[in-house]
Amino acid sequence: MADHQEASVTLPSEPASVPVARRYVADILTEWGLPVGAETAETVRLVVSELTTNAVLHTFGRSPTFTVDIALDRHEHLRIGVTDSHPGRPQRLPAAVRQDNGRGMVIIRWLAAECGGQMSVTPTAEGGKTVWITLPWTAAV
Repeated sequence: MADHQEASVTLPSEPASVPVARRYVADILTEWGLPVGAETAETVRLVVSELTTNAVLHTFGRSPTFTVDIALDRHEHLRIGVTDSHPGRPQRLPAAVRQDNGRGMVIIRWLAAECGGQMSVTPTAEGGKTVWITLPWTAAV
């Protein structure tokens, strides 16, 4: 098996794409050797759900598609990025506003930290952004 692997999928920015992205990432990680029942597999599923939901809901029609990138360095880490073409960075909403939503980024940061990973946001050359989650691969298998 290769030490470094990458995969990517671009989907329409619509709610039906969220489970498609989640399944795509799960299938790729299974193919790369992550056991289906592993705790990291569940964490990745939740992270992908939150990131892709954010890409669909919070780009306000300014990103017709989003892309999910997965990169694995078998000796170090797994990186998952969700890219959209909306220039706005994810915002942490005040507690008073976060009744039923707005907690996604807090959840993502917490899930990443729980596994010894981190979250970062990088701008794209086209004016959008990628939200990255980096998790240690050694914790996964």
